[in-house]
Amino acid sequence: MKLRHTAAWVGVTAIALVTTSACGADGARKAADAVDSADTIMAALARATDRTEELGSAQVDLTADMGTGTPVSMDGTYSWGDGYAFDVEMDTAAVQMQTLQDAPTTRMLFVDGVYYYDVDPQPSGPLAGKEWMSIDASAIFGEKGADALSGSAGTGSPAASMRSLKYAKNVSDLGEETVNGKPTTHYRAELGKEELGRLADVYSGEENPFNSATGAVTTVVLDIWVGGDDLPVRLKQDMGSADVTMDFKKFGATASVTPPPAAQTGDLTEQVAGMQQG
Repeated sequence: MKLRHTAAWVGVTAIALVTTSACGADGARKAADAVDSADTIMAALARATDRTEELGSAQVDLTADMGTGTPVSMDGTYSWGDGYAFDVEMDTAAVQMQTLQDAPTTRMLFVDGVYYYDVDPQPSGPLAGKEWMSIDASAIFGEKGADALSGSAGTGSPAASMRSLKYAKNVSDLGEETVNGKPTTHYRAELGKEELGRLADVYSGEENPFNSATGAVTTVVLDIWVGGDDLPVRLKQDMGSADVTMDFKKFGATASVTPPPAAQTGDLTEQVAGMQQG
C-alpha cells in the first residue's frame, strides 16, 4: 500500500482542523487594552461568543482552498463542548484519496488530537483489513503545533475563534450584509503573530508541514457575519496561501463525535510524518 498525493489530503486535513482558530488566551489578554474605543463592536462580539460557547456544537458546510485553485468542500458536525472534535464528509477525488477510498466521498473525524479517515481495507501494510486510517496531529503540525491544538479548551474550534475575535486588535464593523438568506452584520479582525498566542506554533516552525503548505503565515484575517440571534452565520479565515469559509446551518443538538473501534483502525502517523519530513 502506497500513500500517493499526500500533500493534497494532508493539507486539507490540516485546514479542516485550524479553520476558524485564531489567537490563544495569552494573545487575547494582551490585545484587550486596545479595544476600549470599540465598545459597540466588542459588546456584539461578546454576546456572539457567549452564545456560541453555550451551544457547544454546530452542523456546518466548509470550503477549504489551499491555493491550488481547486477548493474542497466538506459538511458535517463540529463540536467544542467537551474538547474539540469534528465529523465531516469530503470529496474523495478533490483530496486525491482515490487509492484509499473508492466511494465518491470520504468521512473524516478528529477526536482527542487524532484524525481518522474511513478508507477501504487494503491487502497489505498497516491498513490490511482495516476500515479506518488514523494519523496523530503531530505528523501534520509538529509536536508544538499539535500540543497547542490539544486539550479541553478546543483552541481550533469556532468558539475559540469567537473568543479571539472578541479581543483582537484592528476589529472593524463592515456593515450589514445578507448571507444564506439571513440579515447579518459583518466584522473583520486582522491578527499578527503577536496576537496568535500558542497558535503561533501551529503556523510556524521548520518541523511543521502545515506552515509550508500555507506559505508561512504571518497574518491571519478573520471575517465573521453575525445574525440577529447573536450567532455566527459565516466565518472566513485567510492565512497565507490558504483560506477557509465555514457556514453554520444549525447550532446544538448534534450527534457526539467518537473515535472508531481500535480493532478497525490502522495507524499511519509515522509514515505520514516521514513523508512530510522528506
